[in-house]
Amino acid sequence: MDFILGIDGGGTSCRAALAMPDGRVLARASSGAANIRTDLTNARTHIVEAAQRAFTEAGHDPGLVARTPAVLGLAGANVGTYRQQLQAILPFRESQVESDAEIALEGAVGSGDGAIAVLGTGSAYRVRRGGVSRPIGGWGFQVGDQASGARIGRDLLEQTLLAYDGICEASPLTREIMAVFRDNPEDVVEFTVAAKPGDYGGFAPKVFEHAAQGDAVARHIVSKAVADVEAALGALDLRDGDVLCLLGGLAGLYAPLLAPRYRALLGQPQGDALSGAVRMAARFFGTAAAEAVDG
Repeated sequence: MDFILGIDGGGTSCRAALAMPDGRVLARASSGAANIRTDLTNARTHIVEAAQRAFTEAGHDPGLVARTPAVLGLAGANVGTYRQQLQAILPFRESQVESDAEIALEGAVGSGDGAIAVLGTGSAYRVRRGGVSRPIGGWGFQVGDQASGARIGRDLLEQTLLAYDGICEASPLTREIMAVFRDNPEDVVEFTVAAKPGDYGGFAPKVFEHAAQGDAVARHIVSKAVADVEAALGALDLRDGDVLCLLGGLAGLYAPLLAPRYRALLGQPQGDALSGAVRMAARFFGTAAAEAVDG
């Protein structure tokens, strides 16, 4: 029996879906983070784990991964040679590695026109017109990923230390964060030595929660983040009637905060990034691909 795999790997987790060649999903499974720029070796491990678990969940031999083609949408695949390095060490029969934003766009709007803003541990934007997609952002939180969970968490720690030093006003949120680190700024610094984007991103929901309660520091961070999202959306050159889908763990928190002109474009995604990877796998390797060859 032939199968296809769709895989969605980000800074927090990796998800795999085992499907029939026509795209019908049989089972899903997950594992750890799979940002290939942050940690290529562990990303590869988690990708294989998720795929094997999907086979097991479906009641099939996990060893079949070696005979199965896969489409992988992965954080970090849009820069450098990480995509090529990963493809060389993957165990699948065939591997098509895309950016996580590309499979998210496919999942949200299908193969037609539309736009997405991915707002999770990282951030990225993509618009498709006439079958041609154009990316914006997704450069990693050290130099990009504005408004992402990782950047919000990093900004919170920065503001917390500024408040500790008396440079900025403290707030209930900064005092709470200092308590997490035993009121020791050196512990904050030590945290950053080995922290991954997902570790920073874990602070993001707390920032939105405190912002809703009027916390001055949280409101400052969220206000800047919303402005960053709207600046990126502006660069997509969206038009009246375009469909815009917000995706990722922070999407629901951002949606009501956007300007009316962007809220008017918001639509429900057809599916998530993992469904987009499955759809692409069916098109590249499954029934649709076979029909195209036969035709």
